[in-house]
Amino acid sequence: MAAPDLIRDLTRNAVNVLPDGELQRKLATGHPLRVKLGIDVTAPHVHVGHAIPLQRMAAFQRAGHVGILIIGDYTTRIGDPSGRSSERPILSDEEIDANAQTYLAQAAQIVDTGPERLEVRMNGEWLAKLDFAEVVRLTRTITIARLLERDDFQKRFEAKTPISVSELLYPFMQAYDSVAVEADVELGGTDQLYNLLAGRDVMQAYGLEPQVALTTPLLIGLDGRKMSASLDNYIGLTDPPEEQFGKTMRISDELLPEYYRLVMESDADPAALDPMEAKLELARFVVTRSHGEEAAREAEAHFTRVVREGQAPDEVPDAELPPGDPVHLPALIREVFGLSTSEARRLIAQGGVKVDGAPTADLDVPRASLDGVVLQVGKRQFARLRAA
Repeated sequence: MAAPDLIRDLTRNAVNVLPDGELQRKLATGHPLRVKLGIDVTAPHVHVGHAIPLQRMAAFQRAGHVGILIIGDYTTRIGDPSGRSSERPILSDEEIDANAQTYLAQAAQIVDTGPERLEVRMNGEWLAKLDFAEVVRLTRTITIARLLERDDFQKRFEAKTPISVSELLYPFMQAYDSVAVEADVELGGTDQLYNLLAGRDVMQAYGLEPQVALTTPLLIGLDGRKMSASLDNYIGLTDPPEEQFGKTMRISDELLPEYYRLVMESDADPAALDPMEAKLELARFVVTRSHGEEAAREAEAHFTRVVREGQAPDEVPDAELPPGDPVHLPALIREVFGLSTSEARRLIAQGGVKVDGAPTADLDVPRASLDGVVLQVGKRQFARLRAA
């Protein structure tokens, strides 16, 4: 691959590549670069937003460089304040350890996990060993004034919103990761730019050549906010195929160009397609990448049958009919689906409750007529009723 083409491939969708020209200089040395990406384990799932910088790591790997995946088991205990208006809740050690175990298998969908192409490190390896004297040495590398240049810290400081000392320490900890693994390049979302540049300062203070900071855009989640595991607005790389497909189909039409560009890395214009077909194409890609083509076909068939056509899925859970005749349908819906009886009555009145595919307006139904039928509440909730 020619040099300009290589740079375009490595930096596809990048927002910042800093300092200017430094990546080209490092590549010109001919040495394999060590390309770092850190992920804190705030939830057990890696999502399609995380996959965007992972895709850049994969591009570096294809070009012969080495990915360094940092599992932030230790920094998760502090909580990254980037983009936050308040301190993150801290997970228990058990939750952090369980989440960390799942991350490599999920990242393997995107990056080459061969030992010659990927190092996986837990930052507790080195951060847990820092004594107080070393922490003090580390904090001398960045001033408080520089820390308060961060947009999120600055806003919270001006609003007199509390900022804990542990949050102020987070950029130092992330920067020390770069020292520990001697990173040549660090990847991250645009909200990580300050931390990545702080890593350059800390590396220089420790006598190392500073890293290149390469940031990628943040993906918008299902609720219009930044996609985040802690906000539960994400499409997980290990979500079941039907769930992945359904979540992807909930993305707004306005966001499709962004998802095509960032998630699919496609130059196609979704506006040139039928809107439904454009979204289906994206959903097929997401599920195929995680689960394969057959799973994507089955997930699409499920979506078409259940969501688009309003039919029951192939597998419907059984629910036991209560004793007594007739059966009060709002009470049954409350017991089976967890809705309130008032909400159940409203759905019945609006035609949102179906018995074997036919809307029902009845509140009280003969028990015998419900044995073996499929009860549908709303678009996606189904149960096959069985008499005891």
